[in-house]
Amino acid sequence: MTDFNDRKRGEEAKFAMDGETAFKLAARRNRLMGEWAAGLMNLTDEEADAYKKAVVQADFEEAGDEDVIRKLLGDLTAAECDVSESDIRAMLEEKTIEAKRQLMSES
Repeated sequence: MTDFNDRKRGEEAKFAMDGETAFKLAARRNRLMGEWAAGLMNLTDEEADAYKKAVVQADFEEAGDEDVIRKLLGDLTAAECDVSESDIRAMLEEKTIEAKRQLMSES
């Protein structure tokens, strides 16, 4: 019975760690996306910092990436940047890889 309980605790700990890692990865990726978009919009350093935080917070509106994509597309369109939704989705994949690399190098 002890082996089963140990295994159960181990699985619960792994599940919690996986969830925390996924959250950190998404937040890092969204911050990188905000940095990319801020560069396209020629924001000042202070504006860019605030914008990166806004992109991270946009991800809390709904599950998935659509809320972040919608925010970025709306903001970039309003700033008259020539960026399509497919460009944003491609950059999202690229920044996900970059965020994974950064998190792995910190571990």
